[in-house]
Amino acid sequence: MATDQKHEKHHQINRTVAILGTGNMGTSLLQGIVKAGLTPAKKIIAVDLNAEKLRMLGEQWHVRTGDNLQTAVHEAEIVLLCVKPMTIPKVLREIKTAMRDDHLVISIAAGVRIAFLQDMIGRKIGIVRTMPNIASTVDEGATAIAYGENVTEVQKKIAEAIFNAVGETVTVAEEQLDAVTGLSGSGPAYIYMVIEALIDGGVKMGLARDIATRLAIQTVLGSAKLVKTSGLHPAILRDQVTTPGGTAINAIHELESHGLRSMLINAVATATRRSEELSKMLNQG
Repeated sequence: MATDQKHEKHHQINRTVAILGTGNMGTSLLQGIVKAGLTPAKKIIAVDLNAEKLRMLGEQWHVRTGDNLQTAVHEAEIVLLCVKPMTIPKVLREIKTAMRDDHLVISIAAGVRIAFLQDMIGRKIGIVRTMPNIASTVDEGATAIAYGENVTEVQKKIAEAIFNAVGETVTVAEEQLDAVTGLSGSGPAYIYMVIEALIDGGVKMGLARDIATRLAIQTVLGSAKLVKTSGLHPAILRDQVTTPGGTAINAIHELESHGLRSMLINAVATATRRSEELSKMLNQG
């Protein structure tokens, strides 16, 4: 399979990878690994209860598939835990006997702490906890990575390569992952609401909905890209489109008077606190 330009410069890991759970994120990581050429497709084992999903993945990406967790983990060197947080204890109990000291475990399960995973596995292995977001499905994800104390430098590079294949990564302390969840994990939902509101604003002022939709989407996409590529602070870019007495400054005044900035800050804070609450619930017992 040809490697596209976006994935040309990723480092190869050349390891056998077991992806436990092929929902949206599991499938995105599988695709990213294959497209980036991180490891041969024959070294990827996708595991799920959905036989039809596995059949489609096998046909499209030429990876190995199966429904036996223990067999996949036994053959793998890297285990990607892509199941729902509440399912983690059941999965770990099932694969515990297949785990080895040289395994690297990477979890995307929100709120499930490294210490909890370590206790469930029962041996000191490399454990990486991550918080990706839904944009990983289009290779534009934002992923925060936290490392357990037993993770080697080589394993850190492997984890970064996997998530760099579907977007960008940052390294944080584990205690910061709740804030990451509030910002980039939940953040797409905030942006979708902004896009929806912009579309409705355009419709209100007489634009056809399809035209308003195209304009709103491209405006958000282009604005984000300009911030990223220019390296300028968003406030500087905002000033560049805000002329004295013009339309933008009047609109900004309206947004400020209704507390848009405070609402978004509070949204991140509220989502962070909820993430902390859920984390405490998941890690009890």
